[in-house]
This record gives sequence, structure tokens and C-alpha cells, in this order.
Amino acid sequence: MNRSARPVTVAATQFACGWQLPANLDRAERLVRQAHARGARIILLQELFATPYFCIEQDPGHLRLAESADDSPLLQRFGALAAELGVVLPISFFERAGNVYFNSLAMFDADGRRLGIYRKSHIPNGPGYQEKFYFSPGDTGFRVWETRYGRLGAGICWDQWFPESARIMALMGAELLLYPTAIGSEPPPASPVDSRLHWQRTQQGHAAANLMPLITSNRIGTEYSLQNPQGLHIRFYGSSFIADASGGLVAEAGEDDEAVIIASFDLEQLRCARDNWFVFRDRRPDLYAPLGSFGGR
Repeated sequence: MNRSARPVTVAATQFACGWQLPANLDRAERLVRQAHARGARIILLQELFATPYFCIEQDPGHLRLAESADDSPLLQRFGALAAELGVVLPISFFERAGNVYFNSLAMFDADGRRLGIYRKSHIPNGPGYQEKFYFSPGDTGFRVWETRYGRLGAGICWDQWFPESARIMALMGAELLLYPTAIGSEPPPASPVDSRLHWQRTQQGHAAANLMPLITSNRIGTEYSLQNPQGLHIRFYGSSFIADASGGLVAEAGEDDEAVIIASFDLEQLRCARDNWFVFRDRRPDLYAPLGSFGGR
């Protein structure tokens, strides 16, 4: 009746991005190699790390940054890196698919195979975060991948505010939840709200409610609009973190520093905990029909 341990070490990175685009990729690769050297086998990079967060403004010229998944130099590079190091890499990228564009994530297994693509489901729109101008709503549904080191569910940034996303991935068999992110200050005319703690606590709740660890990677630094650099900028607040299956923070990066954070878990031990906590057994899907509507009817 005993189960064999399934230990895994995970990492989240964070760094600043600039318009010297090759430098962003070099920095990302350097941090992946650092995480690998510290024992991490699942390594999460931040949302859209190949470029500055261009959604700060509406500029159709930024559409030229998008790449087709089938011939993306970014995906080729990091798929090869996953194979070289024997690590799992979820890679956030700006995807061009025919005449439409998506905020997407490609999951690379530890042999470098691309297991599939997830396209961001929830698309925000507000001052400084004008994603609806660029991205169509994702059409993949939520995804969970069987990798060498565990079953991974991955959302992207705004997805992390929705408990339905995490619960669906948990029901689909995820053992770890991952969220690449780009979030910071709210530029005018939005109110100057610091959402950092709210952002963390929301996701810590997902970890606790689903009894599974959650890994989040955010960017750092101040980025400026190309059209209006004096009037429109965002300070990204970093604070990348790893939460355990009770929602507690077990690793956290600072607000301003480039970082690699690490944590280790026994996936089999966590599975036993879920089997004995019964939040999945005692669900009542027959009562949840209002979740299928906008107005709760």
C-alpha cells in the first residue's frame, strides 16, 4: 500500500526586459541555466519575456513582434535548451496564427518535445494593460500536460485571478499550477492601487483550495510607452513566488531584483493529501450551473 516518493524541484525566475531584444533571450537562458544548476527540473519564465510588455499601449506596429509557433526562433531556442538541460520549460510567447494573434504558452518536455500550446483565456483591457487590442480570446480551453516530472497545468497572467481556471486544471489532473505574469503599477487614469499582496493572496487561495503547489513568475523594472513615455509607464513589482499545497509562501523574490527562486515537493505525498482531504469527492457539480452564466442564473 506504500507509494514511492516522487520528488521534484521547481523554479521561478524574474528579470527586466528591454528593447534590445536578443538581450532578453540571453538573460532568460542564463537564469534557466542557473535554476538547473540549483537542481530545478521545472523552470518557469515570466509572461512575454522576449519583449517589453508592449500591451502598455495600442500600436499596430507591435503586431510585428508575433511569431508562428511552427517556425518561431524563440520556441526553437528554448525547446533545444529544454532538451540540453533535461528540464521542463513552459514558454510564454506572442503567437501569430493566420490572421489572428494570441497570448500563448508552449510546453516543452525535458526531451525538448513541444507537448502543445495553451492560449490565454481571459484577456484584460484597461490603462496600461490593453491586451484586447492585440489578442483574441484563447480557443484551446485549459490544458494539462504529462511531463517527465509531473502533470502541469498552466494559465497566463489574468487567468490567475479566476478560481475556475485553477479548479478546472486540478480536475483535469494537474499536480502543479504555473502562471507566467506581467503585472505592476496601474498607470493613470486608473487609481494608483498596489495590487501586489492581493495578487499573491488570490493565487495562494488557488493553491490551498486545490491542495497543490503554485508557481508564479513576474517581471521587474519600469517600462515606458513608446508613444507617450512621459505619461504612460508601469513599474512591474516582481515578487515572483512559490506557494505550497496549503497556500503558504515557501519562496518569494523581491520587488526589484533579478532572481531565481527554488522549492521542492513530493508529488506523491501531495497526492495522498488530496486523497484524504476530500474537497474533490464532496464537490456538487449539480449545483454549479450558475457558473455557466455571466449573471449567476
